[in-house]
Amino acid sequence: MERSFSGVVVRATGSWFEVLAGQETVRCRIRGRMRLKGVRSTSPVVVGDRVACECDAAGDHVITAVELRRNYVIRRASNLSKESHIIAANVDQALLMATLRQPETAPEFIDRFLVTCEAYKVPATLVLSKADLQEPQALAEFRAVYESVGYRVLTVSTATGEGVGEVRELLQGRTTLVSGNSGVGKSTLVRAIDPALDIRTGEISESHGKGRHTTTFSTMYPLAGGGAVIDTPGIKGFGLIDIDEGELWHYFPEMMRTGRDCRFYNCTHTHEPGCAVTAAVMRGEIAPMRYESYLKMLDDDDKYRK
Repeated sequence: MERSFSGVVVRATGSWFEVLAGQETVRCRIRGRMRLKGVRSTSPVVVGDRVACECDAAGDHVITAVELRRNYVIRRASNLSKESHIIAANVDQALLMATLRQPETAPEFIDRFLVTCEAYKVPATLVLSKADLQEPQALAEFRAVYESVGYRVLTVSTATGEGVGEVRELLQGRTTLVSGNSGVGKSTLVRAIDPALDIRTGEISESHGKGRHTTTFSTMYPLAGGGAVIDTPGIKGFGLIDIDEGELWHYFPEMMRTGRDCRFYNCTHTHEPGCAVTAAVMRGEIAPMRYESYLKMLDDDDKYRK
């Protein structure tokens, strides 16, 4: 390995980072007190970053700089309300995996993730996993809500093989962030798509009905058919950060389509007379579930800061 080189971060453990440089993976640490301008983050380096590295006097490989990111997925850091946690950077798309039961993914979690993807220009697809364990009517209703907004919704069961090929085709040739709560089957799906990958999977906790963490650190895996997936630890909540409440509705596509007809240009879509959005909710043209998520995000209660 040359004294100075560049590469892509493919694994982040907190203290050390694995950087793919050509065909070689190099273990690196961060130089001193390196920080990124304008970003208060739990870590200045994340999976997907393109970085510059060098070999220091002690013979260790050190990350010296991070290239400008073209996008990223970010959330409020757990316990640090003014800090951010960037989940991954420089992705072509995001797959949010959700389940309607065993365990249940909260609608607010889904909508907060989608809002962040809209804000940071990351195309998102919803994957309803464990389809064989879900009620068909509930699946159909969920699909109707999000497909009407404009999102692609896939139903998948690794137990029966349903939808696995469709997801494999979607991932081909792209760098994809796969995210969701613990226990929704992220690692299981990735391993079903490419069985050669060494990814640990786990079971749902019988006592709590919630998933156990099987992915400890975010890791990027190359796919046999081309492209790569970033498998991430399960996320309990998804707090928004750096999104102004006056612009929040811009990241709900159905509200953007309707809001232009409001009487007031600065309508908050909560109480104003002549609000086209609330009228659309009353007519059933905007799903009440989505509108409720919008109101909860405006309130930004502490429950979803972790």
